[in-house]
Amino acid sequence: MENKTYDLLIIGGGINGCGIARDAAGRGLSVCLVEKNDLASGTSSKSSKLIHGGLRYLEYGEFRLVREALRERETLMRIAPHLVSPLRIILPHHKGLRPKWMLRLGLFIYDHLGGGRTLPGTSVVDLHAGSTKDVLKPEFEAGFEFSDCRVDDARLVVMNALGAQNRGAEILTRSKCTALTHKDNIWQAEISEHPGGKTRTIKARTLVNASGIRVDEMVELALGQTAPDHLRLVKGSHIVTKRLYPGRQLYMFQNPDGRIIFAIPYEQDFTLIGTTDAPYELSDGPIEISDAETDYLIKAANDYFSEPISRDDIVWNYAGVRPLYDNKKGNASAVTRDYVFDVKDETTPPVLSIFGGKITTYRELSEHALRKMEKYFPDLGPKQWRDWTASKPLPGGDLGMGFEEFVKLQAQKYPFLAPEHLLRLCRAYGTRMDLWLEGAKTAKDMGQNFGGTLTEREAKYLTKHEWAKTAEDILWRRTKCGLHMSKAERDGFRDWF
Repeated sequence: MENKTYDLLIIGGGINGCGIARDAAGRGLSVCLVEKNDLASGTSSKSSKLIHGGLRYLEYGEFRLVREALRERETLMRIAPHLVSPLRIILPHHKGLRPKWMLRLGLFIYDHLGGGRTLPGTSVVDLHAGSTKDVLKPEFEAGFEFSDCRVDDARLVVMNALGAQNRGAEILTRSKCTALTHKDNIWQAEISEHPGGKTRTIKARTLVNASGIRVDEMVELALGQTAPDHLRLVKGSHIVTKRLYPGRQLYMFQNPDGRIIFAIPYEQDFTLIGTTDAPYELSDGPIEISDAETDYLIKAANDYFSEPISRDDIVWNYAGVRPLYDNKKGNASAVTRDYVFDVKDETTPPVLSIFGGKITTYRELSEHALRKMEKYFPDLGPKQWRDWTASKPLPGGDLGMGFEEFVKLQAQKYPFLAPEHLLRLCRAYGTRMDLWLEGAKTAKDMGQNFGGTLTEREAKYLTKHEWAKTAEDILWRRTKCGLHMSKAERDGFRDWF
């Protein structure tokens, strides 16, 4: 690697970095991606797990962003049918919040803004009947029901990294960029493997700074000057409880302060509630949910659900910091979720820095980033600069049939897997599950059972082929099995690992 000069060096193994790596490698560019921790270890695994247009962004006039996100929702359902699945959202209504006419107009726009819609449109729902009966307090009598999608965010990142690797990209995790210099118009990056690994120099013609909340730090490292304050860091926290209601619908709650809170069916047995919008500074220390955020989410849920929850009902929580582009809005909820590129090439080799963005539009962001870099590779022909990722499935997404039909087919192949185990594997791996399940005929062939449907066979595959280097990588990112395991089972898996 030290004797090679890459076309692109990408710093950051979140959704933007891995999306750009896949896109660039598919165009024939040589790519090296470095991530100081694990893939999706930061913001990209701390989302609300939704692929959505962002209904509330219409209030802030973000029509272009919402239109692009709705179009991307359709694209991601097509190229990643194992990871992205439709769901229906219930928006209860009552007097005192957004008026009914405003919601109806917003949902009409939402249904039609993206064009080419394949999901069902908005309908009025009776909250005292069907699967919504008795879920909410009696005063919530009616509401609206519309469509969006859920996603396994961490696995979406890993599948993009695999897609990049399959096309020749080098993916280096636990590898920190500690210095950036340039010579003869070539970047020279000092990369330190950790913990306690060797240091190497990687050369590249261009640099993509996709380091999320650390993007300004990498600008300073590359350019040797203080970066302008482009970022607005906003912490979003979530709590997870045991499943609070029947049915698979998501609830969208309007709070008196204008914020929106989701209650989302999660991992079959749980309900995910979030998110908050709390200011964050890098000097604030560990990124974790605060007592105030916990109380806020509990109160938001209790304002709507007929059965109240308390701290005792929380089984897990997580917090992530969104590196939003600062459009100088006072309200954190009004800060744009759009993305902005900053390209520098006056005194150094080209460096492209990414500010903002959201998981739903990562693929479109990746295409846009490559268009910004096109002029630096004049030797490549127009064919190589043709956008391609909208038509090629992500790894595991080549089902060749509907997802439900695929699950039935896999059940015939692996009849020894319990239905919930089989469904998890189909969702997580798609057709790639056959790579590591081949030859398995009984539960005994899966090796040690650690609990929560996590087995030795799966863990060994993840360490060999998906960059899992710690037990936590597997328990909480490659899978969410840690949520289904007891503390003793998680400790046992850590000991084995």
